[in-house]
Amino acid sequence: MNEQNDRKNEQEEISLYEKLVSRTADLLEEGKKTFDEALKRAKEELAAAGDFSREQADRLGEYVRRDLRENADKAREAVKKAVEPLRLAAGVQSAFSRILTSTAETLTELAQRSEKSLEYKTGEITSPGTLTCKDCEAEMHMTKTTRIPPCPKCHKTVFRKSY
Repeated sequence: MNEQNDRKNEQEEISLYEKLVSRTADLLEEGKKTFDEALKRAKEELAAAGDFSREQADRLGEYVRRDLRENADKAREAVKKAVEPLRLAAGVQSAFSRILTSTAETLTELAQRSEKSLEYKTGEITSPGTLTCKDCEAEMHMTKTTRIPPCPKCHKTVFRKSY
């Protein structure tokens, strides 16, 4: 019976995570809010509606923030790989290079400051992707939003995510 309650609670929290992501995305699409403002408003709205406790909203909000930062880091790397400066005219190349360098530096600083928050731990909820154990490098492939279990190989609890 306790295991059944745990599964029910897990599914409920996953559903809440997905609601928070969806509402945050809706607010961002309206174009009037930064990510932080949209996430804060989404947490407040869902907590006020009784969907979340304030504690749940804060905890799940950190998961959403962490997942977005991870995606932003991946996007930054993709942009750096996709742009080959030799193809660009000299004047455009210089300006574009400065913009990309500045953007890359800003994103790198953000990634460095948030490195600790990018760790995924057993018991947290995460979106689909591959989690790599930071201890033994075993991979777990998550196909849906779920709660993170311990590493199946070494039973450690700290992971790094890739997509």
